[in-house]
Amino acid sequence: MSSFTQLSSSRKRLLGALLVVGIIGVGSIGVGGAIASEPAPRAAVDLGEAGTFAILSKSGITDVYASAISGNVGASPITGAAIHVTCPEVDGTIYSVDAEGPSCIVTDDTYLTEAVSDLEIAYTDAAGRTTPDFINLGAGEIGGLTLTQGLYKWGTDVNISTDVTLTGTADDVFIFQISKDLEQASAQNVILAGGVQAKNVFWQVAGSVAIGTTAHFEGTILSQTMIAMKTGATINGRLLAQTAVTLQSNTVTAPVE
Repeated sequence: MSSFTQLSSSRKRLLGALLVVGIIGVGSIGVGGAIASEPAPRAAVDLGEAGTFAILSKSGITDVYASAISGNVGASPITGAAIHVTCPEVDGTIYSVDAEGPSCIVTDDTYLTEAVSDLEIAYTDAAGRTTPDFINLGAGEIGGLTLTQGLYKWGTDVNISTDVTLTGTADDVFIFQISKDLEQASAQNVILAGGVQAKNVFWQVAGSVAIGTTAHFEGTILSQTMIAMKTGATINGRLLAQTAVTLQSNTVTAPVE
């Protein structure tokens, strides 16, 4: 068997995407400028098996009761004892690498290993997208703005101090590359307008993520570190963290595919 056929389906998809980028080539980058070398709308980030989860973490999930989670929950390689959501809080399946954790847990180490691998691949894909349409927009403050589809890149923290609106069509893709932290203020919202779908919105964050008290967020968060949902915060999207996810009486709803 060749080395290529031994790759997972997700790795094959990523390799194919990288080959396409190599053929197309990388265009010049201008601050706030559109680049013609990539199509609009851009391709969505392929989440692979990670996309079957509302919450996926590598080092555990803490919870201040009661949260409401619509979708699957899982943690790996950490033991299931680090999953602190309860069975009634989850409308979906809770997966663990072992028999520890909530009483309703399903043990499936193989499935979780693939999902976490796909999470890492998806993070790398999102972080590696080239030719951004906007660089360091708003010096990292995007509250109050109305954004259209495209690739956004920051070398700073990104703050959402007031409502931010993502507007476009049902096919438009938004990818946000954030090299530091993402923080959303309390009681502020990410708003989708004009048909934009949460499944096509991706936030790649190299630092930590904090969603403020009673704030509402949209899209998939791919974080290299922690994702912290403050008291009463809600998300229509996914929390995919390479360290921990912390919940405080939150509502997490996996987006409709």
